[in-house]
Amino acid sequence: MQGKIKYEFSAKIWQYTGPNGWHFVSLPVDIALEIRQNLKWQEEGWGRMKALAQIKLSQWTTAIWFDKKQNTYLLPLKASIRKQENLKVDDDVKIFLWI
Repeated sequence: MQGKIKYEFSAKIWQYTGPNGWHFVSLPVDIALEIRQNLKWQEEGWGRMKALAQIKLSQWTTAIWFDKKQNTYLLPLKASIRKQENLKVDDDVKIFLWI
């Protein structure tokens, strides 16, 4: 990904308990801090930042969102990606993220 910064980390999948029950991974706080310090200028409304993500063989265009309660960015996992890669809540996944 030319011109983009690549991050690699592992995180556990969790599900939001509210309506629609979106699935997410929370970025490690140290990576979120680095992104925020260097790339905050790219944030759009509500702390949204465009990104490209990859888990296993699936790669997709997405966005990460800054969550003040967790003090980190959240990466939403689309149902299609979860199904394609057979991902479930509490799975520990390796993620590549380009910002």
